[in-house]
Amino acid sequence: MNMKKVTFLLLIAALFTALSSVQIYAQGLTADDIVKIESVGSVAMSPNGDHVAYTLSVPRTEDDDVGRNFSELYIIPADGGEAINVIEKPNGAGSPNWGPDGRLYFTSQISDHHNQTQVYSVNRSGEDLQKHTDAENGVSSYQWAQDGSAIAYTSLDPVSDEQKEMDEKGFDMIVAGENVRYMGLWVQPRDGNATRITPDDLYVYDFSWAPNGEQLAVRISEKTGADADQMYTRYSVINRDGSGMRDLMDQPMKKGAMSWSPDGTKLAVLAGKVYSDPLPQRLWVLNTDGSGNRDLTPDDWEMTIEWAGWQDNRTVLFTAVQRSVTTLNSMRTDREGITRILGGGDEIFRGISLNERKTAFAASVNTKLHPNEVYVVNNLRRANLERLTHHNEWLNEKEFGEQTSITWAGADDLEIEGILVKPVDYREGTRYPMIILPHGGPEGISLNGWNTRALYPAQVLANEGYVVFEPNYRGSGGRGTAFASANHRDLGGKEFEDVLLGTDYLDEMELIDPERVGMSGTSYGGYFSAWAATRYSDRFAATITFAGLSNWISFMGTTDIPHEMSVVHWDLYWFNNPGQNWERSPVAWLNHADTPILVAHGLADDRVHPEQSIQLHQFLEMKEIPTGLVLYPREPHGLTERAHQLDFMQRVIDWFGERVK
Repeated sequence: MNMKKVTFLLLIAALFTALSSVQIYAQGLTADDIVKIESVGSVAMSPNGDHVAYTLSVPRTEDDDVGRNFSELYIIPADGGEAINVIEKPNGAGSPNWGPDGRLYFTSQISDHHNQTQVYSVNRSGEDLQKHTDAENGVSSYQWAQDGSAIAYTSLDPVSDEQKEMDEKGFDMIVAGENVRYMGLWVQPRDGNATRITPDDLYVYDFSWAPNGEQLAVRISEKTGADADQMYTRYSVINRDGSGMRDLMDQPMKKGAMSWSPDGTKLAVLAGKVYSDPLPQRLWVLNTDGSGNRDLTPDDWEMTIEWAGWQDNRTVLFTAVQRSVTTLNSMRTDREGITRILGGGDEIFRGISLNERKTAFAASVNTKLHPNEVYVVNNLRRANLERLTHHNEWLNEKEFGEQTSITWAGADDLEIEGILVKPVDYREGTRYPMIILPHGGPEGISLNGWNTRALYPAQVLANEGYVVFEPNYRGSGGRGTAFASANHRDLGGKEFEDVLLGTDYLDEMELIDPERVGMSGTSYGGYFSAWAATRYSDRFAATITFAGLSNWISFMGTTDIPHEMSVVHWDLYWFNNPGQNWERSPVAWLNHADTPILVAHGLADDRVHPEQSIQLHQFLEMKEIPTGLVLYPREPHGLTERAHQLDFMQRVIDWFGERVK
């Protein structure tokens, strides 16, 4: 055979191989797919259970103006059928709730009505649009009294006319402690004017009407900001005219939403166990007369409660994350024990919306194969989830990497769980490169449902031929207070050993090539990525950090949650032990590092200041360690714009393709 013929045959073989590879990968998810996914947000079942309202996150296309996703509003019959589009882009809607009069209420900033977010309503046919509020600085949250006599809403203080005039003259200095704006609570009778019922120097973070319509429960603080919201609020009760405020629970710790018992004598609230509990994950019952509070959550429960509401005066319903699944449960307040109603399988839901009789509900549900869609349970006694919406039918034509939950022995033989995704074209007996995607928090959690998004493109990476590993290391949610607190005073210690031991476990399974391991994470997951590439440089071929922490001491001086981070994550203030904070900082280990690190950050991030990425990148360059820096204008603690999402995912593919794959 002559050389020309050999060369020709080799070229044909190479072309066939390339085309086969493209064909295989084309079956899975790509970055372009991720930025066109629609996802259900809030859901609200009508009082009679006949209809469900829901918001739908609709991505912008390349022809739309730059910005985050649109939020459209729909109504769909609870027994199935065609959904009615109530608000469509470019207008948006949020917070759908059914009023006592049977109308659907929601917040919107409709361009031809008002330049601020207000409360609107439509009838069940999606018609007869009406505006109900005229708050000078817009409405943040709202709720109707059960008898329909009044609507309550929160609104942020507007900028004073004097300050506006000074700003126009250039005197727009930002001075700490000056021009503080509070969120007030307003009550507006159905046929009257709104009146502010909370003091001017009190910030209202949440509220709920009492069943009798004469009182409201509020979560409040004299302090403003993210730290106050997470750590320093209290539960109180106030009369609807603003009189008689009294505190029910004021100890500092994480606190969440409130729900009144039907008889108005008790509040079910979600709060931490103690000051240092990383999550408001326990069920408390507060007597509304101030006579006592009870934490009903046994310490041996391995779950994180996320939503609670009353079924009757003695029974509380609640949803919980249990390891990597979610459940709906009930508990009596007068006896011990819980009853699981449904969950624990493939359907992931984080809260429910009940009908008036508490016999049916709607929820936003996702699975391994689709993002959030509307589901209903039409009979709570039988509790079968039924899917109502199908917003991404094209996903049915895609091939997904097999996704499972796995466990392994972490540090001190503590059982650790995580999510494993195999490559789309997985072949038994082949060792694959692996990308680890650690969640943030660290009290976040990776669930065994839909887990692919721009900053965590799990199935995109599986489509690129990687094993994807999402470990729920100690410190994660989903397993109660003790597990979430198990990393206290040891950040980057045994929690990271849990991840390394998980990698060793997958190596022992002969699933991965331990020489080809990368990591990409956001926020605290970004800290893990920077820590992996510096302190444990010998274990990782390349990493990517987005909005990640690199220097614990400077982070504490620039974040909007210095107390929250110190109390519920470190359980230690840095100035009481600066040596450990520095020793656990990635930049402290650059002399031991040679792993390439791609560094990315949003320029509007208040949680993790961009300086964390800028200094890491600069130090890497000074040490001549391969690196790159990408800064995204307008982006907060995440990525919200289509072009930025596409850009980041392509960089992930390229960075790991060159250095790990």
